[in-house]
Amino acid sequence: MTNAMQFGIFSVGDITTDPTTGHTPTDASRLQDVLTIAQHAEDVGLDVFAMGEHHNPPFFPSSPVAINSWLAAKTEKLILSTATTLITTNDPVRLAEDYAVLQHLSGGRMDLTLGRGNTGPVYPWFGEDIRQGIPLALEKYALLRRLWREDYVDWEGEFRTPLQGFQSTPRPLDGVPPFVWHGSIRSPEIAEQAAYYGDGFFSNHIFWPGSHTAKMVGFYRQRFEHYGHGTAAQAIVGLGGQAFMRKNSQDAVNEFRPYFDQAPVYGNGPSLEEFSSQTPLTVGSPQQVIDRTLGFRDYVGDYQRQLWLMDHAGLPLKTVLEQLDLLGGEVVPVLRKEFANNRPTNVPDAPTHDALVAAAATSAVVDAAEKAEETVEAQR
Repeated sequence: MTNAMQFGIFSVGDITTDPTTGHTPTDASRLQDVLTIAQHAEDVGLDVFAMGEHHNPPFFPSSPVAINSWLAAKTEKLILSTATTLITTNDPVRLAEDYAVLQHLSGGRMDLTLGRGNTGPVYPWFGEDIRQGIPLALEKYALLRRLWREDYVDWEGEFRTPLQGFQSTPRPLDGVPPFVWHGSIRSPEIAEQAAYYGDGFFSNHIFWPGSHTAKMVGFYRQRFEHYGHGTAAQAIVGLGGQAFMRKNSQDAVNEFRPYFDQAPVYGNGPSLEEFSSQTPLTVGSPQQVIDRTLGFRDYVGDYQRQLWLMDHAGLPLKTVLEQLDLLGGEVVPVLRKEFANNRPTNVPDAPTHDALVAAAATSAVVDAAEKAEETVEAQR
């Protein structure tokens, strides 16, 4: 896949009663539906499917790596990601091994987004203290990076038992660790972490106005350049989004309104019109979604990944699949073309495993040449 930008969907995995029918799906039916949705995303030409991680009702995806492993066997091109993997409450050793296995099973068609989640009680459920959320995220990711990059790790920190000569298995595919995005809505410390390592920053842009997202992405770009990974324009940025479409925009508004009003994340709050005006939620025609999405570039710059939330709030499977047909058939082809127009040549393409392998090989050649030159100089 050589697309400059990647387009896809993410799921938070909620189990919500359909307010128009009163039907509440079971865990089993929602799991099966999300597998169908992900496969359909590939069928309509999308690039990415990302699965969330939750450990509490009304959500079902407690194991995104298991879901994505199943999908790895059922898809051929789709990049399988997470939205998000809880770095704070998972053990870095477990993450290193689980996602290395997924990397092998998928032939490199995977990456992951690390985050702290949005549910406070999950911390004590996994033996952690929410007051240590940022330190946990920083320390655990520092260890995860080492586990993927060093064959044997000696390590001691604050939040887990020490490691002595530990090797996680299997080793990363082709010797290249999975690409990591750091996801955050509101924490500059996470944007700083992404910039420090030269990783991607994913701003899940669905609850806040564009001005807030612009500040977070701008800060990440500034710090990415500060740490010497390239110019601010070369930082790797992803955005979340939210849309509901019908051919006629008023039909979309009328159909989506009851779902919006009862949604577990924003129901009983601002009106659909207020929320749509203040956040990137777009309810209307495919052209309205195109226009709104193209506008994101005005305040975050050229970026690499755009994902939308589609299967939530009790929407039935048939409706979600119809949304994907519109997204893949009418919206994304136009966005690919328009985002490519006037895209500066110095802006990197979206990260893929093949690109990371090629970059590692180039870096190895450069390092070897520099060492050879140093040897020659030393012998003079």
